Amino acid sequence: MAVLPLTAVSLGVSTAQAATPNASPRVALPNTVNPAVAHSEKKGDVPAAQQISVSVSLKLRDTDALDRFLTAVTTPGAPEYGHYLTPEQFTARFGPTQAAVDQVRTYLAQQGLTVSDVSANRQVVNARGTAAQVSQAFGTHESAYLDPQLQRAFFANDAAASIPSDLASVVQGVSGLDNHAVRKNRLATPNSVTPNTASASPSGMAPAQYTGAYNLNKTGADGTGTTVALWEFDGYQSSNLTTYDSQYGLSGPAVSTVSVDGANYDSAPGQGQGEVELDSEIVRGAAPKATQLVYEAPNSDQGEIDMANKIVTDNRVSVVSISWGSCEPDTTAASMTAVDNAFKQAAAQGISIFSASGDDGSRDCTRSTSGSGVKAVDFPASSPHQTGVGGTNLKVSSGNAYSSESAWSTAGGGVSTVFAKPSWQTGTGVSGTMRTVPDVSSNADPQSGFAIYTAGAWQVYGGTSAAAPLWSGYAAQFNQKAKAAGQAVLGEASPRLYSVANGSGYGSTFHDVTTGANQDFSAKAGYDQVTGWGSPVADALTTALLGGGTTPPSGGCTAAQLVANGGFESGTASPWTASSGVVSNSSSEAAHSGSWKAWLDGYGSAHTDTLSQTVSIPAGCASAKLTFWLHVDTAETGSTAYDKLTVQANSTTLATYSNVDAAAGYVQRTLDLTSFAGQTVTVKFTGTEDSSLQTSFVIDDVALNVG
Repeated sequence: MAVLPLTAVSLGVSTAQAATPNASPRVALPNTVNPAVAHSEKKGDVPAAQQISVSVSLKLRDTDALDRFLTAVTTPGAPEYGHYLTPEQFTARFGPTQAAVDQVRTYLAQQGLTVSDVSANRQVVNARGTAAQVSQAFGTHESAYLDPQLQRAFFANDAAASIPSDLASVVQGVSGLDNHAVRKNRLATPNSVTPNTASASPSGMAPAQYTGAYNLNKTGADGTGTTVALWEFDGYQSSNLTTYDSQYGLSGPAVSTVSVDGANYDSAPGQGQGEVELDSEIVRGAAPKATQLVYEAPNSDQGEIDMANKIVTDNRVSVVSISWGSCEPDTTAASMTAVDNAFKQAAAQGISIFSASGDDGSRDCTRSTSGSGVKAVDFPASSPHQTGVGGTNLKVSSGNAYSSESAWSTAGGGVSTVFAKPSWQTGTGVSGTMRTVPDVSSNADPQSGFAIYTAGAWQVYGGTSAAAPLWSGYAAQFNQKAKAAGQAVLGEASPRLYSVANGSGYGSTFHDVTTGANQDFSAKAGYDQVTGWGSPVADALTTALLGGGTTPPSGGCTAAQLVANGGFESGTASPWTASSGVVSNSSSEAAHSGSWKAWLDGYGSAHTDTLSQTVSIPAGCASAKLTFWLHVDTAETGSTAYDKLTVQANSTTLATYSNVDAAAGYVQRTLDLTSFAGQTVTVKFTGTEDSSLQTSFVIDDVALNVG
């Protein structure tokens, strides 16, 4: 594997750092010492004046509600299903507050650190200062070390960081106190081929072979209208990608680079160039018309965290492909949690993430500090909010059809020591209380490797870094099909893939890989910790995920409930747009269910309140019924309609209610929206009250059921 070198630090002993923090009570931040410290030789102090950059990660808010939302948004039939949030909505509901950011900024400035930037979602505050200032701010000491396993110098904090107790409620962790961690690509070459041995003509698997074997050529999609992010710590040359496209007759939007923290390797790509070009070329082969954005970041904890947050706040992509990682025992849990929090936002926004599971089997630290004696899995593949992709050896017939498949002997897989098993990870072969890896797999064995054009010549490459972009290309295909069917994008893929795998159609939607093993786990029927559920039968899997045939029942309509937060129990209006104070848990007007409802008007003076939400009704739906519970409470008398509630779909008025419809309690109302099938519709409630005598229009448990 190619490893990006980190700059060696001075090993000379310096003037002592100011290591005594302020006298105010402090709280230790767990998991902030790099595990390599325990295995390395201490060489002295880091010079007190040496500049160090740190990332302070802030805690998300209302995490229980966030977990409920992430479950609901991928559960067919749930009110929130497919109703993803914008970055602004996510930050408003679950992100750190501006007050928390200001509190952290103030503290860092008091310690002499310079805040360089704050992520747009307020999850990360980046700062820079001298080693002495950093030590003062975080109550630790920076020392120079030598890693004897890697023969690499690095700096690190000797003990856990700490912060003043008044910051403990808002700070998740701090990264950048060491520069040991480095992400490695998951790229492998055949045993018979010396790495970087180039050829003038391609050998290895061509796009027609892997798209044929996995039925990617039978979905009727090519990625048109979708965008995929490639997660990279190195660069590429556009000319190599063009040569690949020309060789295989592929065409699509030009690949472009998005710089993170000033990184842009494209003018002089390093040892990871083959990885970047592999990722791009496999996505191109699977989904040629998809737009590709190559996010390039510094290879550091801070770079990884900032890249994750930039991708979700940019919100330009629906799929992310990750082929770089580090073994869990060699990475601080604080940094992994910071990245996983950004992945939670990705899931809430409907972004699918596929990560390579690693190329060292169930001993992912084989080529790093912790060594081959440790059972370990790779991060980010172990995150519960992305899909870990394992590796197989694929055999293809002469007609480019699927022949057979077995587990690749060094495909990453096993049990996380950091993340608990998510609720969706169930099924035959799934056991224990911790997250297991991988979730799915595809061809990765370099002996059945891919033809890749890189650095001016043809190579044969494998590795789970080939499997992750293949699945990412499939997700781009699916998102194109879903849009055409009026459905939501794939979003967090694992819950939906596990649902299909646990159903009666498993055998027709996945190739269940049952032979082969890595060091500690064997492939077997159903789920296993080498190949997950197996590789895709892309056309059948797409049909299952869309909920029917290529032309689903009811002419392309899957039965679903489309309104999100219809009971207002999130305690906020989002994703509704509402007048101030409309979403309320006031005891003056009872909710139909739960504690929250939408209360329009009731002021006894001239006033107008509105409540609206935009939904897309799939084409071909034979039925679309809007239902809601309405309680009209009024001080008006007689049969004259003074105060009115109007219900509209776009500019069409569906119904009007007034003070004349007052009742002692709630009455369920049903309105027909079937004529809007195939359209995006804004459902709007407008309450208008005249200058005297109040009328309250109280709305709860809104639903729009289609089928």
